[in-house]
Amino acid sequence: MTDTEVKAPKIEFPANDYPVKVISDTGVGNKDKIIDIVRKHAKINDERVDERQSSNGKYTTIQLHIVATDQDQLYNINSELRATGFVHMVL
Repeated sequence: MTDTEVKAPKIEFPANDYPVKVISDTGVGNKDKIIDIVRKHAKINDERVDERQSSNGKYTTIQLHIVATDQDQLYNINSELRATGFVHMVL
């Protein structure tokens, strides 16, 4: 590895307060659908669910905190959210 390469931080599982940020189209029911999908795969800290709209109202960012158990779980959450068609990015 060269000095300019950066390694992704290693996640230690289980991660009890793992942040997930979902950027989606703004739409009626989208937040509930996102939460339902994530809840299918992980325990969500309901007290730490945040929602923000973009300045033009076209996009919504939902940030939530989950108990992350392994890399497969995170992959499955990402895949299912992206398959909705209204989710653009999962961070």
